[in-house]
Amino acid sequence: MKAWRVHENGEPGKVMRLEDVPEPVPGPGELLVRVTAANVNFPDALLCMGRYQVQPPLPFTPGVEVCGEVLAGEGAEAGSRVIAQPVLPGGGFAERAVVSAATALPAPAALDDAEAAALHIGYQTGWFGLHRRARLQAGETLLVHAAAGGVGSAAVQLGKAAGATVIGVVGGPEKARVARELGCDLVIDRRTEDLVAAVKEATGGRGADVVYDPVGGDAYAKSVKCIAFEGRVVVVGFASGAVPTPGLNHALVKNYSVLGLHWGLYQRHDPAAVRDCHTELTALAERGAVRPLVSERVPMDAAGDAVQRVYEGTTTGRVVVLPA
Repeated sequence: MKAWRVHENGEPGKVMRLEDVPEPVPGPGELLVRVTAANVNFPDALLCMGRYQVQPPLPFTPGVEVCGEVLAGEGAEAGSRVIAQPVLPGGGFAERAVVSAATALPAPAALDDAEAAALHIGYQTGWFGLHRRARLQAGETLLVHAAAGGVGSAAVQLGKAAGATVIGVVGGPEKARVARELGCDLVIDRRTEDLVAAVKEATGGRGADVVYDPVGGDAYAKSVKCIAFEGRVVVVGFASGAVPTPGLNHALVKNYSVLGLHWGLYQRHDPAAVRDCHTELTALAERGAVRPLVSERVPMDAAGDAVQRVYEGTTTGRVVVLPA
């Protein structure tokens, strides 16, 4: 079968190679799936570069989430459609992948394969971040960084579904257009506008109740300058490459909270909550309240370039690889 492999660490466009490899064999508690769609995530690039919290042995296949058809294994009917995280080092940028039967989830019927593949990690992260960690309430103001990206677009849709007023932060006019189409009540172009002043003006000086930050660096620094009394900053990643150092004295005098979110820990510590979240996301998809923004559907031989572009931040929404 065909699979993308990484033999040495480096930027995805330089180290990902499309190769012929043996088809994987599922072990106990695993499923073999035919990959119908593999979503590209920022962590795929970090895996290639050896900078992710999980470092599989070389060589490995990146691709951390897929939609697929069950071919064999325990715990699921052959032919059923699932979304899942492949078992590394055999990731999802391949024609076949092995996934854990315990963590595989039924693909929502309301979504096609590319959309279903994109519903998993980003939307679960958004749901846990906004609801479990920040306790977002209807009527509150939510500030979302990288609002036109894969992670940010999920948070925008989930915030709107929760009844929040959503302010999206983007870089450039094209991404601003996408954020508006997603439903942001206000879009701020960080390249040309004063983010802090714009948020304060939009909220009558109060500031944002919840900040969803997958960027870090300067995005975090500006967010805490326009956070509301008893506001909550949800830290979900550092796409900028800069890890901020929170000033706890600042959090004290402004009375806000900084909340970390590592969604993968819920898989380990509270897997029932992950399944409950999937049930909620499926219901939201069925009634049209959320729908993953799939900006590109690329063929298998374009996966390396797709991961590189996601790493560089030049894409909007989700880029999905279609192996077949």
